[in-house]
Amino acid sequence: MNIRGVIFDKDGTLFDFQSTWGIWTAQILVRIAGSDGALLGQLARALGYDTEARRVQPGSVIVAGTPMEIAAVIHGYMPAMSQTQIFDWLNKEAETAPQVLVTDLHRLTAELRRINLGLCVMTNDAENPARAHLASVEALDLFDFVIGSDSGFGAKPDAAPLLALADKMDIPAAACVMVGDSTHDLHAGRAAGMRAVAVLTGLAEADELAPLADAVLPDVSHLPAWISAQNS
Repeated sequence: MNIRGVIFDKDGTLFDFQSTWGIWTAQILVRIAGSDGALLGQLARALGYDTEARRVQPGSVIVAGTPMEIAAVIHGYMPAMSQTQIFDWLNKEAETAPQVLVTDLHRLTAELRRINLGLCVMTNDAENPARAHLASVEALDLFDFVIGSDSGFGAKPDAAPLLALADKMDIPAAACVMVGDSTHDLHAGRAAGMRAVAVLTGLAEADELAPLADAVLPDVSHLPAWISAQNS
């Protein structure tokens, strides 16, 4: 079956992960811990963040976790605030995180539209920050639908949010491809009965992603050529 729809992950797929969230996490740690170096170190370890390299580590909850899961980790170090209050605060802070694109999304989506593809974004981030991030690079209107882990369809690696987007596009799941940088993305794609393409602009290495993927690409700019080859 030819590919008719593409569902993109956001962080590490459309946006460079470390350039965005490595810096943002450092700022959040300082906001929470202030001058308390011991607290900052404990929280950094809990979140999977290397303070010396200023990089999020593979396997960190920040990579594929939902904002509520991140809030649950932070709550252990901010007991004065409820988990829901921390969740709301994180989402507000995340909306203004500076985004670094992997490639020109206008050119990428134009190439994909020329071969008549539906285009969506499903992120384990919350929906409002996701929309704010895409709008900040004038890319929100390039996608048919954008949903997050709080949009009512669940989160990856569950298949439900991907199936919801296939339904919204009115395209069979088997005619869709999930594109992402993490095993969560690929597991979700497989569970939904979609093809799965990995990109190497997140934290995972090719040998970790390859067993779950139909293809491993350097970045999303290579996607139009791959889909054209599949559909030929």
